[in-house]
Amino acid sequence: MGMGYTPSPRLQTSLSGIALQSPILLASGTAGTLDEMSDVMDLSPLGGIVTKSITRQPREGNPFPRITWTRAGMLNAIGLANPGLDAWKSDIAPQIASVKTNIIGSVAGDSIDDYVQIASAMDAVEALQAIELNVSCPNVHSGLEFGADPAALKDLLNAVRASIPNTKLFVKLSPITVGTPHTIVDLARVAVDCGADGLTLCNTVPAMGIDVHTRKPILANTTGGMSGPAIHPITVRLVHLVYSQLTKDTNTPIIAAGGVTQWEDAAEFILAGATAVQIGAGNFADLSIPRKVVKGLDKWCAKQSAASITDLIGQVQLS
Repeated sequence: MGMGYTPSPRLQTSLSGIALQSPILLASGTAGTLDEMSDVMDLSPLGGIVTKSITRQPREGNPFPRITWTRAGMLNAIGLANPGLDAWKSDIAPQIASVKTNIIGSVAGDSIDDYVQIASAMDAVEALQAIELNVSCPNVHSGLEFGADPAALKDLLNAVRASIPNTKLFVKLSPITVGTPHTIVDLARVAVDCGADGLTLCNTVPAMGIDVHTRKPILANTTGGMSGPAIHPITVRLVHLVYSQLTKDTNTPIIAAGGVTQWEDAAEFILAGATAVQIGAGNFADLSIPRKVVKGLDKWCAKQSAASITDLIGQVQLS
């Protein structure tokens, strides 16, 4: 992202009261633990960065190989590799105030107590704008993802919400509710009812690759998460469902994530109902993508005769 580019005011937006220079964010797990990406791109045109998910204990993650490319995206089983909460508090938290864009802390855990401990530590850092809860983690007690079970999700969110009086709470849901009796709208409704300030839709899609020569799984972990262009149309639908059936009425912003590699992808998300858009796997493919997306959205707004990009949220014409 070349130096000196400033998006036009029409791209400025607000995410639950957090002022964004543009609606484009870097997604969790793709932008380091804080501002490492500033070495290779100008962060100032971005709306913000979502950090790597932090867990209570340090994690080395899964064995290698843990990333592979497919024809339409990326499979990863990184396994939440991160320095852990103590290192985050001592080494990373003090630097947040100096970063030139909004920082959203991502939280992961195996139990409600894990989430509460990490979220409350993040809440104590004044410069941290928001917390994104990764609820696609298996609960050690049930084995189910917190985000797949409305009752577990409700218990988790009530506990976390009570522990973060100062910080906005975004809940990152899983795209897969197939095989459960619950829809993405059911789970989003639980999040909103429990006081979520916003929803991130969605996490990666569970997937697998096999090496046909060795007949072994490509990833050491056997399965991983699919991201990239293949999941984009899937996520557009989920954003549309949640916006049209829930958040349009509750005024809860959606942050869309899934396969954005060009500005048109981000524009689709906004028309479907998203207030902001995260870029994840695209950062690995081409570091110029975030800047190109911001510039493309700017021109699109002008062509749509929109004074603000917020005028285009949810404006898909269905009839």
